[in-house]
Amino acid sequence: MTSVAKRAQRGKFISFEGLDGCGKSTQLEKLAAALRRQGVEVVTTREPGGTAIGERIRAVLLDSRTAGLEPHAEMALMFASRAQLIAEVILPALEAGTWVLCDRFTDSTEAYQGGGRQLGSDAVLRLHELLCGRMWPDLTILMDSEVSSSVKRARRRNRAAEQDENRFEKESSAFFDRVHETFLQIARRAPQRVALVDARPPIEKVHEEILRVVRERLMGGQTLIKPKEEADNALF
Repeated sequence: MTSVAKRAQRGKFISFEGLDGCGKSTQLEKLAAALRRQGVEVVTTREPGGTAIGERIRAVLLDSRTAGLEPHAEMALMFASRAQLIAEVILPALEAGTWVLCDRFTDSTEAYQGGGRQLGSDAVLRLHELLCGRMWPDLTILMDSEVSSSVKRARRRNRAAEQDENRFEKESSAFFDRVHETFLQIARRAPQRVALVDARPPIEKVHEEILRVVRERLMGGQTLIKPKEEADNALF
């Protein structure tokens, strides 16, 4: 007989991607709440940030007062925050059987720095392999939205926020067009991981679609039974 205790089943890792202002943060929290109602342990986090060190890096990267940041330095800082997040939050949670929902991951670096800053996808993917190894989400929800409306919404939100995170929102429409197209290229390249979800319908319709994707791709299509008092909100 072995005395080794059975290890917890590995948790699932889901990332949410898309342009700022597409509603991904809202949908991430709605999915987390739905999973928790099913008894699933969930950790939510974000990039850049998610750790004490990562949040300090985030302040440098997103503050509009950070002028003259060289694109390669910007990309390196994104990966510095990501490496810390993987070591401190993502890996421990997954190994404990907890699901991790992350607002952005390497796809954002490929879209914003690789596409928007025109550094190319190869440079991003090489850094990912070096610093993140084989760590990729089990599922990526890519929320596709109309570029100009998403950017306008992000600018309004950031102007109203107490903390200045406007640096990227100051970029040109051509920059955001490149970011958007790179996201679509990633979805075409990795359809087994990336699910393209239309972010333009009402919030609840988008939520229902995300639940369908999670159910089919990560839960074998199973419908979980919910308590009667939650029946009106039963989406799984």
